[in-house]
Amino acid sequence: MNRIRRIAIAAVVAAALASPAVAQQRQSQEQTYATVSSADIQRLQESVNQAAGEVQALRARDAARASQLQSQLDDLREEVIYLKVKLRKEGLQRAEYAGVRDRIDDLRSQATSSAQATASSAPYAPSPTPAPRATSTASTTSELATRDIEVPSGTEMDARLQTALDSGTAKVEDRFEATTLQDVVVQGRTVIPAGAVLRGVISSVDPATRTNRTAKMTVSFDQVTVNDRPYPIHGTVTQAIQGEGIKGETGKIAAGGIGGAVLGGILGGAKGAVLGAVIGGGGITAATPGNQVELPQGSVLRVRLDSPVTIRAR
Repeated sequence: MNRIRRIAIAAVVAAALASPAVAQQRQSQEQTYATVSSADIQRLQESVNQAAGEVQALRARDAARASQLQSQLDDLREEVIYLKVKLRKEGLQRAEYAGVRDRIDDLRSQATSSAQATASSAPYAPSPTPAPRATSTASTTSELATRDIEVPSGTEMDARLQTALDSGTAKVEDRFEATTLQDVVVQGRTVIPAGAVLRGVISSVDPATRTNRTAKMTVSFDQVTVNDRPYPIHGTVTQAIQGEGIKGETGKIAAGGIGGAVLGGILGGAKGAVLGAVIGGGGITAATPGNQVELPQGSVLRVRLDSPVTIRAR
C-alpha cells in the first residue's frame, strides 16, 4: 500500500512539473497556426509602400546602398503578393506571415539608419565666398536642370499595353509592360515623359470555367522607368480602353498633361472605347458571364498612383 501511494505521489509531482512546459508548447503551437487575415496582408502592403519611400529618400544620399535595398524590396513586394494569394487559396500560417513582416521591418530600419549615417558623416563645409554673377547664374541653371520632384498620390496617367492579357492564360506574378501616352507635368516640369515604361504584375486571377462563370483578374503596376532609372510605385487600374477607340486623340494627349493632372476625360470620352469589363479597386471582371477578361495588345489602362513617388527630373 505504501509503495502504491509513493508511486501515485510521484506521478502527481511529475505532472505538476510538466504542466508549464506543456502549456508553453501548446501556446507556441497556437501562435504558429494563428489565423492570418486579409487585414494583416494589407498592413504588409502598406509597410512595403512606406519602405519604398524610405529607400527612395536614401537614393539622394547613397545611390549604391539604395540600389541594394531596392533589390531586396522588390523581392519582398513579390512575396507579399504570394502570401495574399496563398491566404485566399489555402490559408496562411502565422509564422510565415511574421517572417516576411520582420524582413520588411528590418529593411526599413536599414534604410533609415543608412540615411542617418550618411547625414551625420557629411563633412562640414564652410560658407563659400560669393561667386561672380555669371558663375552664380550657371549654378542656378544646373540646379534647375536636374532636381528631385515628388509626383503626388492620386496622380493618374494613361499607358498602352505592350502585350495582351487574358484571364484564361494569365498566371499570378506574371509580368507585363505598358508605355505612358502623355507627359506627367508637376511644377511646370515634365517628371514622367510620354513613352516611359511601366512594369505591371498580375496579382490575382480567376479564369472563367464551367463551374465559375465570372472571370476576374487584378493587375497593378510596381515600377516606372524614367531616363533609364527605375522607380518603385504602387499603381492601380481605374479604367480600361480599347486602342481603336482613341484614334485622332493622340495629339490632345501629348498637349493635355499639365500640372500633373489627369487628362480631362479625353480617353474616357472616346465613343465605343470602354472594354467589356467592369473595374473596381484595380480588379477587372468580365462584363459578360462565362467570358474571360481580355485586354488586347494596345489597350489603354488608366493608372492611378496610390502613393507618392520622387523622381529626378531633367
